[in-house]
Amino acid sequence: MTAVLPPITPVAAKPGRSPSVWAASWHRLCSDKVGMVSMVIVGFFLLMVIASTSGLLARDWQKEVGVPNAPPTFLGPAPAEATGVIAQPKGPNVDLTDIDPLAPRYQEWAERAKFYTTEITVKAETLPLGGDRLGRDVLSKAIKGAEVSILVGLLAALVATVIGTVLGALSGFFGGKVGDFLEWLYNVFTAIPSILLIFAFAVIFGRGVLSVVMILGLAGWPGIYRLIRAEFMKHSVREYVRAAEAIGASRYSRMFKHILPNVSHVALVQLSLHVVSFIKSEVILSYLGLGVGVDQVSWGTMLSESQSELILGYWWQLAAVTGLMAIFVTAFALFTDALRDALDPKLRGLE
Repeated sequence: MTAVLPPITPVAAKPGRSPSVWAASWHRLCSDKVGMVSMVIVGFFLLMVIASTSGLLARDWQKEVGVPNAPPTFLGPAPAEATGVIAQPKGPNVDLTDIDPLAPRYQEWAERAKFYTTEITVKAETLPLGGDRLGRDVLSKAIKGAEVSILVGLLAALVATVIGTVLGALSGFFGGKVGDFLEWLYNVFTAIPSILLIFAFAVIFGRGVLSVVMILGLAGWPGIYRLIRAEFMKHSVREYVRAAEAIGASRYSRMFKHILPNVSHVALVQLSLHVVSFIKSEVILSYLGLGVGVDQVSWGTMLSESQSELILGYWWQLAAVTGLMAIFVTAFALFTDALRDALDPKLRGLE
């Protein structure tokens, strides 16, 4: 007699939870070595900006701590003509008191000049990146200038990206009268040359860091709006959005929870490009006297000052500001490219 075995009940596999879009993107970013190194460099600059803002770094950047145009320390002691050492006035060999009433003071002034020259020369030798035309530390100025320029670039690019993304999402998703009105607004802004638009906003908002942020943010959103609008028009008719609509997802849920993560790489690329562009725009505005206030320093004002210094052979302020700017801009661009690749849905599909 053949034994009848009980039927085998299939064991249902334990459903696993697929990683979210952001978790998968972070995993891809961590596998990109160039992106991680760039992120560390950008993070270092941001920490430097925070420390400068809180007063831990470059607090006394306006203080004259050396002789004018003191060279960097690694070049060795500065010669007399470079450190501002002036030949000491010598008193006359004969009694000229009746002719020159100041003759008895010559020796006293010579001693004071010698003491002052010795003191400021010693201080100038402690400046690692040299001094500017007023004897201020170039390193402290560069750190304080990084605070202003990076904050202006990041905040202005963030303002432009938020405005362009929100308006582009509304126009591309809804269309109709909303899209027509936003298209009219876009055409008004793009009909005016960007440099004239920036100057017009500069007259309205005046000078200052927040004014420059608003000026650049309001002038820079149209390009981002055009790209985001096209992406939302393309994604709004795709299957995953239709499926979300079928299960009852609201319009704003479909816009910002389903479509936005899949077009975020476009916004990030534009953010990176606008940060670099806005730092350059801040340089132009500060050079023309429409940027930061006269009591503040930025990379733009330092570049403006270094033009006259470079003619006289004082190159260290220009080298300091251009070096820091090149490192930050390059690292920020590489980091944003890595982040774009991590968030790009096409590249995620290749895994």
